[in-house]
Amino acid sequence: MKIKFIGAAREVTGSCFIIETDKARFAVDCGMHQGSDEIEKRNWDVAIYEPERIDFILITHAHIDHSGLLPRIVQKGFHGPIYATEPTGDLVKILLLDSAHIQEVEASWKIKKMQRSGGSPDVKPLYTVKDAQAVAPLIKTKTYENIFSPANGIKANFRDAGHILGAAILELFIEENGTTTKLVFSGDIGRRHQLLIEDPSTISEADFLFMESTYGNRNHKGEEDSLNELAEAISYSYKRGEKIIIPAFAVERTQEILYSLHLLSMAGKLPKDLPVILDSPLAIQATEIFRRYRSYLDEETQDLLKKGEDPLDLPQLKFSSTTAQSMEINDLKGSAIVISASGMANAGRVKHHLRHNLWRPGASIVFVGYQAEGTPGRRIVDGAKTIRLFGEDISIKAKIWTISGFSAHAGQDQLLDWLGHFQSKKMQIFLVHGEISVQEYLASLIRERFGFTVTIPEYLEEINLRLGAPIEKFKKPQAAVPKINWESLLDDLGSKISSLSTQQEKLKSLPASKQMEIKNLLQEVNQRMNGIKSDS
Repeated sequence: MKIKFIGAAREVTGSCFIIETDKARFAVDCGMHQGSDEIEKRNWDVAIYEPERIDFILITHAHIDHSGLLPRIVQKGFHGPIYATEPTGDLVKILLLDSAHIQEVEASWKIKKMQRSGGSPDVKPLYTVKDAQAVAPLIKTKTYENIFSPANGIKANFRDAGHILGAAILELFIEENGTTTKLVFSGDIGRRHQLLIEDPSTISEADFLFMESTYGNRNHKGEEDSLNELAEAISYSYKRGEKIIIPAFAVERTQEILYSLHLLSMAGKLPKDLPVILDSPLAIQATEIFRRYRSYLDEETQDLLKKGEDPLDLPQLKFSSTTAQSMEINDLKGSAIVISASGMANAGRVKHHLRHNLWRPGASIVFVGYQAEGTPGRRIVDGAKTIRLFGEDISIKAKIWTISGFSAHAGQDQLLDWLGHFQSKKMQIFLVHGEISVQEYLASLIRERFGFTVTIPEYLEEINLRLGAPIEKFKKPQAAVPKINWESLLDDLGSKISSLSTQQEKLKSLPASKQMEIKNLLQEVNQRMNGIKSDS
């Protein structure tokens, strides 16, 4: 069989693996690429997926980096079934509609901006709400531990990944030439003992394992330490009368933060007069889906619900559904906790809250999830002094908190513990869904501790898998990351600046309005250069 890595190869987003057997061609996950502009350009080039030739798709869980390209794939010719667990099916529907709405709004904003500058815009959204709606009828739901056959010679089984509601580890049994090969796709492996969600299932046998490696080089803080740090962030800004902004993914992270605030409230560590505002229509809908699928939650949460105690509710909790309500938050005097999407601060309402609060000493920005390379969240966490939002450079004076203990991903030790249950000594491992430096570190630990063969595939790499045979690699059709000629680029920039310096007398002779226009342009370039220096 052949496997093509179309995403999550030496990166954390865009998960998608195309598998071709002698009987079917199908995909495991179909995620959106997120991060820098260059990375996100990949979302437009779905011809490499050959959507019309995909027979079916298996989705491990609902997060956009695993499901977000489904509307684009359907738009370009895929019409087969999409298999997922019951909660994943419902969550995917609302997440894709929200993503499509963002695509349309951002396209509209770009069109207006270009029109104001006299351009002739030809801007289209990646996909529309109509495209997202076309996905829903294709979704076929399954329960955990229910083996099914999506095609002749292929059997599949979803097992609890302990990551988010409905997230699955995928077991695949593929028969070719009278031999059955077992592939396991970990999806995103959850952190043990997290709130709401069961611990990840363990598996003992596989021929080939495709394993996520997001936090393969470090461990998370303990749950108690994370709760205490959240309480500290709240206290810091509450005493100063400023807001606590929490960028949070609408699915799972928001619900875990609500649960954590419930625990702080029960412990007397959450001021009773401090408003908690959930400013995300998507997160509000997702929370209702969590309540609908109680049987998928862990035993402790189910016991609380049976007693009439709702860990996803607070006396001071308020919902912000409309744009007008969201805008009113920024006029609210005094301290408040604002939970808003997106979790990486690269889209959605949270960008507006950052614009209004990043520059305020005394405010807190609390990151509780992974920040992909190239996202605003990553630049803030990495210590940028300014960040550009809505065409404006915002100074970062707020206190930045990074609390990794709320992650829905297993840390390094938990990944290795999960891997330690496999008894197949000849199993080959492919590390996916991780940054290359992290993967190389984790790979060395796996080889040393378990002796497994570990491969780190590249973007668009194709391989041929056969039991008992070395991995056969095919030529990659293009480089994963385009090469940048920095020397030529910087030389060109330097020559232009040098040329401008020799023309100062000519600049001074220009009309005052033209001089001001040039001055403003140069000041903007200078500010952006400062931003580059602070990020590097």
